[in-house]
Amino acid sequence: MMDLYQIIKRPLITEKSTKQKEQLNQLAFEVDTRANKILVRNAIESIFKVKVLDVRVMNVKGKERRVGRNLGRKADWKKAIVRLAPGENIESFEGI
Repeated sequence: MMDLYQIIKRPLITEKSTKQKEQLNQLAFEVDTRANKILVRNAIESIFKVKVLDVRVMNVKGKERRVGRNLGRKADWKKAIVRLAPGENIESFEGI
């Protein structure tokens, strides 16, 4: 079993995720590629002490990038969209 802090890598702060947080009470995280919905739900509830209603998980393909004359590729990663219960929030996201 993975450690809770290995499952959640970092929060994703983008224009779209900020709008989702304000309107739909949803947060976006980059998660470990081996994590599933149940592991993500348990990690978020344990780390941040909030009630999670729904988790959506998607695989994101890495983009091709140029490295000089050569063509390189960024790594594939996994994204999770977490919907919190009404009235719940995560304090560290409030100032963003």
